[in-house]
Amino acid sequence: MRLALDLFTVLAVSAGAFFFLAGTVGLLRFPDVLTRLHALTKADNLGLGLIVLGLLPRAEGPLAALKLLAVWLFALLAAATVAQLVARVALRRNGRSPGGSAAG
Repeated sequence: MRLALDLFTVLAVSAGAFFFLAGTVGLLRFPDVLTRLHALTKADNLGLGLIVLGLLPRAEGPLAALKLLAVWLFALLAAATVAQLVARVALRRNGRSPGGSAAG
């Protein structure tokens, strides 16, 4: 059983690290702010979720597991809020309103 938990932890954390790397590549390679933002937030949220999932079997108790989940949920909330703010500023600088129509 211990070997299975070790394998699960290694696979989940490795997959999470892969998604962080993919998000970073998207941030560097995509052409505009909105596509970069989309790639980064989606990949980072999934990557952090997989890392937390991989670390849950290693938690010392229910309180430690709850703390890991709380960190993940707060990171999701923060990423969504920051992405909304960055997208709004990017759209305003390009002369478009957040609703999609031309500002005028």
